[in-house]
Amino acid sequence: MESSKQSGIKQMLIVGATGGVGKAVAQAATQRGWKVRALTRRADASAILPGIDIDWRLGDSMHAEDVLQAAQGVDCIVHAANPPMYKNWRELAMPMLANSIAAAKASGARLILPGNIYNFGPDAWPLVSESSPQHPTTRKGKVRVEMEQMMQTAAQQGARMMVVRAGDFFGGYGPSSWFGTLMVKPGKPLASVTFPGEKKIGHAWAYLPDLAETIVRLAEREKDMAAFEVFHFGGHWTANAVEMAEAIRRVSGNPKLPIRSLPWPLIYLVSPFVGFLRELLEMRYLWKEPIRLDNRKLIAALGQEPHTPLDEAVKCSLQELACI
Repeated sequence: MESSKQSGIKQMLIVGATGGVGKAVAQAATQRGWKVRALTRRADASAILPGIDIDWRLGDSMHAEDVLQAAQGVDCIVHAANPPMYKNWRELAMPMLANSIAAAKASGARLILPGNIYNFGPDAWPLVSESSPQHPTTRKGKVRVEMEQMMQTAAQQGARMMVVRAGDFFGGYGPSSWFGTLMVKPGKPLASVTFPGEKKIGHAWAYLPDLAETIVRLAEREKDMAAFEVFHFGGHWTANAVEMAEAIRRVSGNPKLPIRSLPWPLIYLVSPFVGFLRELLEMRYLWKEPIRLDNRKLIAALGQEPHTPLDEAVKCSLQELACI
């Protein structure tokens, strides 16, 4: 098979293409003329992204040889694989990333990791730049720091690495999405909106199609970048965090749609018996502190950040979740 390097057509491998970020990147990349290859354990994966020309490769991101074979001849690897429901991050996230790093080294491809704000602690808030200190207070934050350190070490050894950090994802269903699992109920008409935060605290959101477009545009410029690059995606900043719930209410066509608070006291009571709720509690600080990503470096690199108006983004998200 002729490689993309020989044909002149850029080729991207997506690890985790059936997840929210991976699906969005696959759509953005094909629209911009990339050949997309995807590693998946699912034999029915093509049904998840109908109408998109993807070269599906059966394999497991936990198996180094599967990732290595899938990465042969590609120009870029997007590592969008994450443990679902916040579970087993250290046991799963780090070895999966290690396999993608090894594949990037072997293929000569740039590895891109969609990151988040877990890396940062109180000494970096409220406006976080790419060079802000990373002193997280959570277990998942510490894992994220170690993952980026793995990439930085690989870059020092001659590989090409990139991290694109963003706020809370919305725009597609994901098992760790606050929007798609807690604020609304996928597959059900809107009867209310659940709001997990404090109304006067700002919150950072990342609409997945905009983030995906950003990742692909950065991939197209990566040859001119340093071996290890980090960019912050600004996305939608809601200075009053309840603005997202109000946007859901607006686009639903029901201005009186109830906005209910997440029952945190009940979650505290039940969490000893439900693992997901314990993981959820660890991340509650994201709703109690205004943590905003400074995207000036990204704008300098791309000229502008892809940005869909909030109501349009929310409406598309709710339609994809079959809520409206």
